[in-house]
Amino acid sequence: MSVADTLTNRRVAFVAAPEGTEQVELTRPWQAVKDAGGTPELISMKAGEIQAFNHLDKGDTFPVDKVVTDASVDDYDGLVLPGGVANPDLLRTDPNVVNFVREFFSKRKPVAVICHGPWTLIEADVVRGRRMTSYPSLQTDLRNAGAEWVDEEVVTDGGLVSSRNPDDLPAFCDKLVEEIAEGEHSRQATSA
Repeated sequence: MSVADTLTNRRVAFVAAPEGTEQVELTRPWQAVKDAGGTPELISMKAGEIQAFNHLDKGDTFPVDKVVTDASVDDYDGLVLPGGVANPDLLRTDPNVVNFVREFFSKRKPVAVICHGPWTLIEADVVRGRRMTSYPSLQTDLRNAGAEWVDEEVVTDGGLVSSRNPDDLPAFCDKLVEEIAEGEHSRQATSA
């Protein structure tokens, strides 16, 4: 099977807030899923478009495929949570998003998170006992939530893929495609 066929017939949810997503952390994994034959779908808190950012400057807008309240975890083979500072900070305040994310863990489906994205996982209470990385400023938050934080390019723990920043995107994209291709992960289930 070629890389182009790795995710054939697989759908991957990308969850992003209406504003604040780091554009490259959305677009590069999105393209990796497409290049592997998968179907990415953008899910947000409201219909319309999201406004991505290039660090602090406005980037492009992207059309929302589905509102989180209309999305079912059963329809997806994996989840990607891009970073940016504002994106996960907004996502973690929405109970529908938090429940959607938590359900990926309870159903043992692969999850990939980068940069500040783990804030949403912390809110969903799914990082306890996990080995992870993130943007360095989140290390105390992750440790306080029960994770083992490490400073590595990409970390995989039972179907959970994490990376630090846009410099890690090549390794992050390769690993998220690999984990989604593998499918369910028995260790992914948590006590949540």
